[in-house]
Amino acid sequence: MILLPRLGRLTLLAFLAALPAAGPLAAQSAKQQPAAPPPPPVAGEKPAPYDVQLTRLAEVLGSIQYLRTLCGASTSEWRASMQQLLDADTGTEPKRRERLTAAFNRGYRSFAAVHTSCTDAARTAEERYRIEGATLATEIAARFGN
Repeated sequence: MILLPRLGRLTLLAFLAALPAAGPLAAQSAKQQPAAPPPPPVAGEKPAPYDVQLTRLAEVLGSIQYLRTLCGASTSEWRASMQQLLDADTGTEPKRRERLTAAFNRGYRSFAAVHTSCTDAARTAEERYRIEGATLATEIAARFGN
């Protein structure tokens, strides 16, 4: 197992614990929106081996935050989860922090541009993104956690 100083297993396990607790909004079928590829790291920075997965997790958290709020869940737990992730993993790396924050915002805005009211499709997307987020968090912790 690779030990990484920036990413703690407990941080990702906290995400895993929060994901199922949110509960599904609905179990309808709809197509997921295609994800845009994450931006490449800035030249001169050494990316963490899990940056691609972490960037996608940030996008997923942003999407879930928007969709849960849209469908009446008045909580900012996903934004708080993102803040915890940023604090734990990007403490001395402002460029990485900016990239992950941009990914969260991109996920949020991508659904804000399409969904203006809570529909079955929005509920289904939220459920699928929670599942994807749990999978990403599990994979990151299993492969790179310490």
